[in-house]
Amino acid sequence: MNVVSLLPSATEVLCAIGGESMLVGRSHECDFPVGIADRPVLTRQRTYAHGSAEIDTQVREALDTGDSLYELDAEGLRALRPDVILTQDLCDVCSIDLKTVRAVASTMERPPVVVNLDPKNVFDVFDDLLDVGRAVGLEQQAGDAMVALRGAYWEAVDYVNAFVAQPEVAFLEWTDPLFAGGHWTPGLIEAAGGRHSLNPVGAKSRVITPEELVESMPERLIICPCGFDLRRTEEELDALRSTKWWPALPAVQEGQVALVDGSAMFNRPGPRLVDAFRWLVAWLQDRPEVLPPDFPVRFL
Repeated sequence: MNVVSLLPSATEVLCAIGGESMLVGRSHECDFPVGIADRPVLTRQRTYAHGSAEIDTQVREALDTGDSLYELDAEGLRALRPDVILTQDLCDVCSIDLKTVRAVASTMERPPVVVNLDPKNVFDVFDDLLDVGRAVGLEQQAGDAMVALRGAYWEAVDYVNAFVAQPEVAFLEWTDPLFAGGHWTPGLIEAAGGRHSLNPVGAKSRVITPEELVESMPERLIICPCGFDLRRTEEELDALRSTKWWPALPAVQEGQVALVDGSAMFNRPGPRLVDAFRWLVAWLQDRPEVLPPDFPVRFL
C-alpha cells in the first residue's frame, strides 16, 4: 500500500503504528522520524517572512483574500499513485487545506482514500491511531500502539496531586501578537495539574493583549510558538524582554519560564503529545521521574 501524508502529525501517527515503509510522499514540514527524510516532498509554503509580526501579517493577508498558504504538487502526487492520503481540516495555517487535497484526489485514475484527521484533544489523537490503522491495514499494530500511548498518559496522570493549589500557567503559542494556546493544550495543562485562565479547555488559540497576560498572573510561563524549533524560539526573546509587561509577570520574577520546541511538541497533535504532557507533569508537579528523555526545553 502506498500512503502520502500531507500533515506532520499524521506522518508521526503512521510511523508509530509501523507504517513507515508505506510512506511514499510527504509535506515539506514532515520531518519526524528522521528516516522519512528521503521521501518526495509534495507541498511548499507561500510565506517567507522571518519575524513573528511579519509572519502574522502575511498569514492574515492570505486568509483575508482566500488564498492558501501552501502549494500542492498535484502532478507529483498523481505520479505516486497513493492508495491513501492523510491530511487535516483543523487549521488552514498549519498545512494544505482539505478542499485542495480532495480536488486533486478526485482527478486521479484510481482515487485514493482521503483520511481527514481533526483531533480536538489528546484522546482524539489516540483515536487517530486507530483510524489511520484501519485505513492502511494495520489495525492490530495501531491498537497496540494506542494502548501503549494511553498507558504512558495515564501513568503520568497518577503523579498529579489534586489536593494542593495548582499554578496558573500561561502558554504562548505565538509571541507577536500574543496568542494563548488552544485546542488540546489547555486540557493538557489542566490534566497536568495547572490552571490556564487565558483560554478554556476546547477553545481555539486566541489573540490576547499584554494586559490580559499580566492580569492572569502566571506563575509558570511556556513560550512555544507554533512551528518554531528551540533556536528559532530563542530569537524571539529579545523582543519579549524589551516589553514593559515582561518583568511584571510572576513567572519571570520567579524564574519559571520555559522555552519549548513547538515544532516537535505541543503544536503537533500526534504521538509526541504524550511526551509533552509528561514533561508538563514533571515540571508542574516536580516529579522528574516522569520526564521523557531528551525533551526539547530551555529554562530561563
